[in-house]
Amino acid sequence: MTRSAILPAPLFISSALHRQPVATPPHPLAVLRAPLAEDLARALGWLTDQQCRAAPQATRAALERFHSPAYLDALAQAETLQDLPTADKRLFGIGVESNPIHPALYRRPAVAAGGTMLAAELTAAGGVVFFPCGGNHHAMPARASGFCFINDAVLGLMRWQSLGLTRIAYVDLDAHHGDGVEAAFAHQPNILTISVHEAGRWPRTGVASDTAQGVLNFPVPAGFDDAGFDHLLHATIIPALIAHQPEAIMLLPGADALADDPMARLSLTNRALWRALASIRPLCPRLIVLGGGGYNPYAVARCWAGLWAILTGQPIPTTLPGAALDVLAGIRYFRAEGRNPPPRWLTTLAD
Repeated sequence: MTRSAILPAPLFISSALHRQPVATPPHPLAVLRAPLAEDLARALGWLTDQQCRAAPQATRAALERFHSPAYLDALAQAETLQDLPTADKRLFGIGVESNPIHPALYRRPAVAAGGTMLAAELTAAGGVVFFPCGGNHHAMPARASGFCFINDAVLGLMRWQSLGLTRIAYVDLDAHHGDGVEAAFAHQPNILTISVHEAGRWPRTGVASDTAQGVLNFPVPAGFDDAGFDHLLHATIIPALIAHQPEAIMLLPGADALADDPMARLSLTNRALWRALASIRPLCPRLIVLGGGGYNPYAVARCWAGLWAILTGQPIPTTLPGAALDVLAGIRYFRAEGRNPPPRWLTTLAD
């Protein structure tokens, strides 16, 4: 497959709502994430308004394809009241277990779901879409989990199914197991779910594979680096994707498997994720790239802007232009490293 023969120019889906804060320090989400990647791509001259689409808010009916009405009612009530009865908090995982109640608690994940479903629609006939605000892969049908309230990845895959696609692959490179997506499709072997994640890290699932059901898990040890990742990618993951013959692939790269991320103990560089995208992209005519985890805003911005460069064929510069340096210099990061960031976080794109 060649891009010019099959794939139209890549599109980028954006969400203004994701520029609003959802947590306060020391919560890991008390940083700006996906919008920084957008700002950096724009500053590098790689992203224009013509390439962008705004993520719509998913309808209630669309959300109910995966999530229970009672759970969605609780999310909406928590957004309105900024609280929930204690019993409901415990039942639905809202406002407990580091899943904070915030002013856009329902709308923000509903917009993420709308964006990922829009990506499925835009790629139905072939194409590539990048939506870094998507990738809430832990949310369950009736419970928030792992900072995720609505599972946009599941809903995007379901949207592809409703558009007539039957053989689909989901590849999750986040440091945490893609448990919500695996659970949603564990008994649909036409949906291949692949997850590479740190062994023993929350949610402590993904220890086994079930090839008959299209479930491949790769728990990897702390310190897992580019050499190990590249070997796993080319020796096992790419052959599995080729054997599956997917009509569409959804990739959740994350950025928390990077060595600079505080939430895991893996040691990848952003170049490893860029190489993975470059290897996966030619395998079928439909590709959605989401965001996922990533809690160092410098690492997230640089990694995900680089993903857009890979998708659009832009060379990664050694020396960043002034506008890009300004984006990196303007990042605020509450952790100790953010008070005195290393020069490479401020001046380079590639790790």
